Amino acid sequence: MIADKIRVVLVDDHPLVQEGIIARLETEASLEVVGAANDGAQALQLIAEVKPDVVLMDISMPVMNGFEATERLRAEQPDVRVLILSMHESREYILKLIQCGAAGYVLKDVSSVELITAIKTVHSGATYFSAGASQSLFSQPDLQPQADADNQEEALTGRETEVLRLLAEGASNKEVARKLDISVRTAESHRQNIKNKLDIQTAAGLVRYAIEHKLID
Repeated sequence: MIADKIRVVLVDDHPLVQEGIIARLETEASLEVVGAANDGAQALQLIAEVKPDVVLMDISMPVMNGFEATERLRAEQPDVRVLILSMHESREYILKLIQCGAAGYVLKDVSSVELITAIKTVHSGATYFSAGASQSLFSQPDLQPQADADNQEEALTGRETEVLRLLAEGASNKEVARKLDISVRTAESHRQNIKNKLDIQTAAGLVRYAIEHKLID
């Protein structure tokens, strides 16, 4: 038996999809599927009971969709990492879910190897976007690197760079404050300063910037 397995909960309203994904995950000895839910409301209750490390979250579900479930989960249990697993390639969806606190976004057409890699990556504290999601998210003009990006990066203080890295990894202002031992108000101030200095006002833009400048993987 492998110690410290990554505990996973799957949230999807299609039984056949659930069965298929669970079968794929069970091929990896370092993962353990500790539960499955059919909608966001059921998921929140299940997650509170089984305390998983990572939640694989679908978007379109009855009762409570993936947007609301992700936002509530991040507020109620910030240590749980949310990885979106969806068929939707919409940039709008991806942006909104990043803002809700998702740590990554994977399309359902990925291989089992990539899905397992994505789970391990978000569990480690980093972010993960599958190729299709990245193409949809980062191909827009407003998310392209600024012409003077190097100068902008130099303008960030060491603390701001540290805050940016945490934000890009999906940390909330509260989590940034806790990890850096600063007040939430100071974390919020750093976040706004970073946005102003880089001239990037979206969460997705900050993630892209951090990836481009190798602040996160």
